[in-house]
Amino acid sequence: MRAIVISDSGGPDVLEERELPDPDPGHGEVLIAVAAAGVNRADVVQRQGDYPPPPGAPDWPGLEVSGTIARLGSGVTGWSVGDRVCALLSGGGYASLAVASAHQLLPVPESVDLVDAAALPEVVATVWSNLFLLGGLRAGETILIHGGSSGIGTMAIQLARAFGCRVAVTAGSAAKLAACERLGADILIDYTTEDFVDSLERATDGAGADVILDPIGGAYLDRNIRALARHGRVMLIGNQGGVPATFAIGRLMGKWGSIHATSLRTRPNAEKDDIIESVRENVWPLVAARQVVPIVDRRFALADARLAHERLESSVHIGKLLLVP
Repeated sequence: MRAIVISDSGGPDVLEERELPDPDPGHGEVLIAVAAAGVNRADVVQRQGDYPPPPGAPDWPGLEVSGTIARLGSGVTGWSVGDRVCALLSGGGYASLAVASAHQLLPVPESVDLVDAAALPEVVATVWSNLFLLGGLRAGETILIHGGSSGIGTMAIQLARAFGCRVAVTAGSAAKLAACERLGADILIDYTTEDFVDSLERATDGAGADVILDPIGGAYLDRNIRALARHGRVMLIGNQGGVPATFAIGRLMGKWGSIHATSLRTRPNAEKDDIIESVRENVWPLVAARQVVPIVDRRFALADARLAHERLESSVHIGKLLLVP
């Protein structure tokens, strides 16, 4: 098979296409002929040498794919060769073949393009598990989504709106904010010209956000707490700011607030299995009905993974980037 490997820690140029032995599915696993792989920030951090794959995962990057089942491992039931699927992975998606746990597969509805479906597993699982399963987001509440035009952000907007929430977003340009508005965002904040705390306070008559989804971390943390509503929850899913965070504990206590920091890739398989099952039950009907859709910025050939990483790191994209073998 063809795969993109990381030859050394560094910039996008360390991504190289190589031929590797075809993988074999083990017990409870399936082999997928990959139609596309999603590109995620975690792949960039792994390439830079700061996010090694968990034990047992392939060395090459890629946390989600779509495609068709090429072979079933022992003990797999409920799936057949040829089924259209997308899958959550612990690694190994940047390839023409990938092995996935049968418990972390989702069927691709006929209403969804098979290539675009690669944009779904990681973001849907991240958003659903953080906002709804852990964060307890409910209809009528206000959510603030940092980086609303990202892959995570565009999915979070859609799911929050589908479940009856008021959506505020931050983004860094008029074009990105316009994209968020088309997806249903109610409150649009340009973080390059506005302080999101002040803007949110004005838009909510001082109430603040019940839930904040934050991939930035760092210096945002104290401001997030200032922007929280009483009993608010900060869902911290990244540290793109790259700096240590300090915050006023008394302010968090005064709001009866909470901070949850999570990582999807490193969760035990049993927990990820439960997340995917909950996604299939609660979110997948919306995907099949196209009430929630994959937002794809651009498709790249697998051999052009370097270009995809360059675009991701430039932050000019809106939605997801995909690699197509």
